[in-house]
Amino acid sequence: MTGTDDSPAFARARSEFDVVVGFLGGEAAAGLTHAELETELGARGRELLRQLYQDHLDLRAEREVRLPEVVGADGVARHYAEDGHRRPLATVFGQVTLGRIAYRRKGEANLHPADGALNLPTERHSHGLRRLAAVEASRGSFEEAAGAVERATATRVGKRQVEELAARSAADVEAFYEAVGREGAEDGDVLVISADGKGIVMRPGSLRAATERAAAGATTKLKGRLSKGEKPNRKRMATVGAVYDLAPEPRTATDVLASDRDKPSAPRAKAKWLTASVAEDAAEVVGRVFDEAQRRDPGQQRRWVALVDGNNHQIDRIQAEAARRKVSVAVVVDLIHVLEHLWGAAWCFFREGDSAAEAWVHDRALAVLEGRVGDVAAGIRRRATTAGLAATKRKKADDAARYLTNKAPYLDYPTALAAGWPIATGVIEGACRHLVKDRMDITGARWSVVGAEAVLKLRAVRCNGDFDAYWRFHLDQERHRVHESRYADGAIPTTA
Repeated sequence: MTGTDDSPAFARARSEFDVVVGFLGGEAAAGLTHAELETELGARGRELLRQLYQDHLDLRAEREVRLPEVVGADGVARHYAEDGHRRPLATVFGQVTLGRIAYRRKGEANLHPADGALNLPTERHSHGLRRLAAVEASRGSFEEAAGAVERATATRVGKRQVEELAARSAADVEAFYEAVGREGAEDGDVLVISADGKGIVMRPGSLRAATERAAAGATTKLKGRLSKGEKPNRKRMATVGAVYDLAPEPRTATDVLASDRDKPSAPRAKAKWLTASVAEDAAEVVGRVFDEAQRRDPGQQRRWVALVDGNNHQIDRIQAEAARRKVSVAVVVDLIHVLEHLWGAAWCFFREGDSAAEAWVHDRALAVLEGRVGDVAAGIRRRATTAGLAATKRKKADDAARYLTNKAPYLDYPTALAAGWPIATGVIEGACRHLVKDRMDITGARWSVVGAEAVLKLRAVRCNGDFDAYWRFHLDQERHRVHESRYADGAIPTTA
């Protein structure tokens, strides 16, 4: 077959095209509005493209060269070739059917070299449908994703199938980031790492063991959904990590607390990279964060800064990973969390809404930024004692003083400001909101570990601006995993 005008190849597609042209030139189309015409032409055009796809596959099947033998990765040769083995494939244009030669040997799995040439997936859905499901599943619920896929392709895909396609789509994210190179940062840029956690409401059987036991002993008001206050033992913690570069911007304590009009520019994140996981524990995610940092600065020529919110487990994990890799990391606790504690203390001493509280917090924050953490903690305790506050009334004041005392090693703001480092965790907190809360905290949603993990990884890849590059890598990995690995020497026999 040559595919020329006098050949029967693509005859059905040509016939379909003639039908579409006849419709557009006829009276039926002439009476349609532009919206009606769009809808009709979309459906007819999709069927035309599906038929072109089918005709091309039929032509490839006719042209497939019969090989003397095909040797599998097991070293066993398949000498018997059998025509007419067919399989369906759901594509973005509709369902098509492939015919190809199967190479067989009794007791051994069949081999189909033509499948490898086409890089067919193991499942019925094409890589085009998989990609569309991955993008849509990372945007909204699986139900909404299924609806979006059907609207775009007229192919019905169930919620569970969307979840499975998303999981397959995310299979190579870690391998991609291990393989991808990084452009060098500018000389003098600070390398910033950060991590935080956010809970996700999970389906039964998807919680970690301790949480599962706590959930088993809890009671609920309703059978079909969780009520207010019933979610704490229904969540599994997702860990989010971030790495970014930053041109240092030296500032003073008064610069930080200046009004927006007078405040100088703060350091801005560049080349931001995110990762997240609900399946892995915090240590594993922090390990991936350090992997990315070392890809950017393998010789540790730059200054590494870890921004944290004060959570002891985060600090422990970061310091343990730094020690394991023998890298130096300056840990800085976020100023915003310090301010929250100072405001908590303020309401022990001032009435709600009293403007004097604002001045009090400003002065203590300035002292902390200038390095007088111990003085501020002692002053808070002393004022609570002098005022004769009861234990319940002074609790937040004591909490603030204890926080400042315990975190003092990580509150060296004079050094951070003079060196131009960041002192706020806005990047990682924004990442937690975007990667986790905005997508995973949909009302009524409960997740499996597999579904949640896939969505987190896909959202991170998209946030990093790497989706197109990742998808090319993913399809290459699919070719190796599904096809090349089945043949001797990893080489798919030529069928054309």
